[in-house]
Amino acid sequence: MRALHANIGWWFGFALVTLALLFAPMFWGSFHLTLLVIQGLLALSLGLLWGQAGILCFGQSAFYGLGAYAYAVAAMNLQGHPWGTLAAVFIALLVTASFAAALGAMMFYGRVSDVYLGVITLVVTLLFNKFMNAAAGSAYVIGQAHLGGFNGIPGFPPLALPLSESFEVTGDALYALCCVLLLLALAGCHWLGQTHWGRALAGVRENELRAQLLGYDPRRLKTGIFALSGLLAGLAGVLYACWAEIVTPGLFSLKQAAEVIIWVIAGGLGTWIGPVVGAFALGGLKSALATQTLIDNTVIMGAVLVAVVLLLPRGVVPSLQRWLQPLGSRARWRLRWMRGEVTANVAKDSHHD
Repeated sequence: MRALHANIGWWFGFALVTLALLFAPMFWGSFHLTLLVIQGLLALSLGLLWGQAGILCFGQSAFYGLGAYAYAVAAMNLQGHPWGTLAAVFIALLVTASFAAALGAMMFYGRVSDVYLGVITLVVTLLFNKFMNAAAGSAYVIGQAHLGGFNGIPGFPPLALPLSESFEVTGDALYALCCVLLLLALAGCHWLGQTHWGRALAGVRENELRAQLLGYDPRRLKTGIFALSGLLAGLAGVLYACWAEIVTPGLFSLKQAAEVIIWVIAGGLGTWIGPVVGAFALGGLKSALATQTLIDNTVIMGAVLVAVVLLLPRGVVPSLQRWLQPLGSRARWRLRWMRGEVTANVAKDSHHD
């Protein structure tokens, strides 16, 4: 019964997110909303890895930037082909997932501890940032794409569908695509958590030794979820490249890596809706504060994080669930009493309890 109620609660949250995405363009431009949806997908990628498998990774921005750069490079080299941009998307996802799988296999089969795993992923992110900033000049060319150093790669073709006439997925169409992909990712993560693989990952998260004694291979499970998380982050990077129409080394910055972790903590680790809500709320706050120069945005974001950790240590979404749970219990008791399943006295006692 508890699992049923939790499932109903998740679908209720999913419906709220869907309605928010549907009606938000009425109050805010789709250009800024598209970036928030992309950030929500990036936060969900870390929420999947950290919440389901207990792996804290500082490298989500590395996969994010790698997906964006891989799309830009592939799109420029396939320019002119009717299926060029779609092929560039699949190439970018393949590159990102392969890199994440290789990095994960190296760490998990090498039995790297959690602390050193965080250090390694952070170092990989900083190495990407350092390399991309220095990759200027004619020596750093992949086919027809110049990496451009700190200037990045501008001018690559946007995502286009090869219909009777080439249809570029920009503006409202790109926002709709990002929303659909985010909702599919949310539903997929929820489904994965209920599968045998998802339950095995949860078992590894709680007690890796016991899971190993039961016949599971934690290294393989962790490598798989690490690759899947990198794939989602790479997809967010591809969408960002299509939105911004330029990719720069700032995607690999330490600031970007820290923001993803803040989104997940503030929204609620261990939930699927929480990271998305955290990305929406804090990303929207950052955009709103961008117009003022009185206080540094990083100071305000840091103060918000401290306030959330002190007042809502479990995050916004889990705290709301805890506050609303007594209301749901009372409503269920009243419904059972109206159906005659319990006596009025028992229902009254439960209400007072």
